[in-house]
Amino acid sequence: MSRKINTEILIVGAGISGLLAGLELAKKYSVMILSKSKTNKCSTAWAQGGIAAAIKNKNDINHHVEDTITNGHGICDINTVKDIIKQGEKSIYLLQEHGVNFNKNGEELDQTLEGGHSARRIIYHNDNTGEEIHTKLLRKAINNKNIVIKEDLMAIDLIGNKNDLCHGLYAYDETTESVVTISSNVVILATGGASKVYQYTTNPDTSTGDGIAMAWRFGCVISNMEFMQFHPTCLYHTSEKSFLISESLRGEGAKLLNPDGKYFMQDYDQRMELAPRDVVARAIDSEMKNNNYKCVYLDISFKDPNYIKKRFPNIYQRCLNLNIDITNQSIPVVPAAHYTCGGINTNVAGETECSNLFAIGECTHTGFHGANRLASNSLLECSVMATECSKLIDKKYKSFCNDYDLPLWDDSYVTIPRVENVQISHNWAEIRKIMWDYVGILRSDKMLGQAKERLSIINTEVDEFYHNHRISVDLLELRNLINIAEIITNSALKRKESRGLHYNKDYPSCVRDFNKFTNIVSTKKDFIMKIVSKA
Repeated sequence: MSRKINTEILIVGAGISGLLAGLELAKKYSVMILSKSKTNKCSTAWAQGGIAAAIKNKNDINHHVEDTITNGHGICDINTVKDIIKQGEKSIYLLQEHGVNFNKNGEELDQTLEGGHSARRIIYHNDNTGEEIHTKLLRKAINNKNIVIKEDLMAIDLIGNKNDLCHGLYAYDETTESVVTISSNVVILATGGASKVYQYTTNPDTSTGDGIAMAWRFGCVISNMEFMQFHPTCLYHTSEKSFLISESLRGEGAKLLNPDGKYFMQDYDQRMELAPRDVVARAIDSEMKNNNYKCVYLDISFKDPNYIKKRFPNIYQRCLNLNIDITNQSIPVVPAAHYTCGGINTNVAGETECSNLFAIGECTHTGFHGANRLASNSLLECSVMATECSKLIDKKYKSFCNDYDLPLWDDSYVTIPRVENVQISHNWAEIRKIMWDYVGILRSDKMLGQAKERLSIINTEVDEFYHNHRISVDLLELRNLINIAEIITNSALKRKESRGLHYNKDYPSCVRDFNKFTNIVSTKKDFIMKIVSKA
């Protein structure tokens, strides 16, 4: 049965961005945080490496800026980069205030090295930094009287009017199989990325691009979705589909080798294993395709066994459970979709075109990452955006207040039962296979054109499912997934060059006229969610 809920601040997503923003805003306002699954099933909780931040070294701020812009292949927003990186130290201290622990060297924070960085500036907690951050922030949020966390409640679509004002959203309650109308003065999308659109990914199953798809359907501009980052080293094993082998291993000296035991990175880049992720991922992809390898190997076994166990306890134990002892064996790895560098157009404070709709974290495009995200810049961006967003909302809160009465969800005209599971799973698998084969690490106009044609057919079928059948979480995710797949493919077709994470064999060179291809945008301005359900 349909029902209504009211709150002052509504946050969609319970990762680092959503939790940190919630904790800051809960100092003055009532906050509701939606999690479409259990709260620990988010990319933050899976993050291993750390947070890139220049600590007590102003000169390193400049070097961090230079590394980020270089790694972004010339299309980062310089002001955004400077703004976020300058706040790195403050973000670390804020997380520590919330109880987050980081590894130390004596009394000082320890810092490690990762690909693309010119100095050791990665602050970390063992090899489970994300889990440490998420656990501590979630604990504080649960104990905060001004925060309500609702699990198994998936946002469907934003609700607005002809002036592009967002007054709330519809959400599907999986426990009661009903739709809830949630009215809020401010809506913050903190839904993470869209890497599940690919067949192989390091991300949890929840990474289906929900916030980006909702914002696109609402009319927001989506930028640079062709830049999907593939992490070079995902564990290759039949029973482990999404386990990331942290970049920190390569930062501490691990080497890549082919199945014949030969090192190969020197053939691709003078920085070898410490080259940026796009370079290393393409190198591995080329080695595998040119030689018909199923995987390559990452070797750190030449290090002292005690050091490996202490520095990488979770990776060591996870691999050992699969009969891979990384103290004397190499780790089988393959590239996998990892991070969404494009997203909803916002500034550092998360402002979208709608005055009361914000977006923060991986679902956004601020210009920070350009054509390729620098390792460990993600959690930095998430924490800075959360704090800046909170400050801006507090400053302008009175202007967001409204007493708009939102209607209940109406699906009385829907008479067909739920779509058969096999129909959803088949389309899901086909989308991810198409994206992996035709819109993956290496692309061409022909491959992208074939993907576009096939995805269009699937989109028609999914649209029919949504408008004529009872909804479910699986159907809602499939709907978002096909939207994301088409946005990525169309964006990739528009970029007639190769830059960073987008490599098109038909245009192998990088266009030097930055103004020509700075941002590839996608918008659906003709689609505005009216105040009617299932518009």
